Amino acid sequence: MTRLLLATRNTKKLEELRRILAPALPELEVVGLAEVADYLESPESGATFADNAIVKAREGAQHSGLLTVADDSGLAVDALNGMPGVLSARWAGRHGDDEANLRLVLAQLSDTPDARLGAAFVCAAALADPDGGTRVVEGRMSGRLIREKRGEHGFGYDPIFVPDGHTRTSAELPPAEKDSISHRGRALQALLPMIVAAANS
Repeated sequence: MTRLLLATRNTKKLEELRRILAPALPELEVVGLAEVADYLESPESGATFADNAIVKAREGAQHSGLLTVADDSGLAVDALNGMPGVLSARWAGRHGDDEANLRLVLAQLSDTPDARLGAAFVCAAALADPDGGTRVVEGRMSGRLIREKRGEHGFGYDPIFVPDGHTRTSAELPPAEKDSISHRGRALQALLPMIVAAANS
């Protein structure tokens, strides 16, 4: 069985990525970083989501010898000039503290009128092969923020983000419905033909 590496240690993100990719690629065994030999990962220091995704995908492919997918994603808030952006996961100072990050964004928007709470989730997804070839695509999900958390699904800023055309937050949407409109789902759908071509080459 061909193996595909998803270069992440975030178990919630890995679950989401597997859920999106598995139906389209049933012949691929999708593994995360915890399932391959350890290597020293570079810090996410890129200026853009694409920069970070490409570095993670190339490192994963180089060290594992596997076709590798990596993504970098985050929340871009209009009233914060596109921030937290690439700093979304560590906006409050400590990487992956979802609750602290969410509280800080809401605090920074406390004086912003509801009408100006537009935002978008952005995802860059990169595919790298062990020979050094790399492709990258981007997906977006536009919407608006609310001031109180709602919903039990998802992670990160999902409980305060309402996608355009919806009344429920990303955290209130069933996983399959969220995947069909999410920034990560759109990016991975765009990447799928490239994954299939690379896996079959």
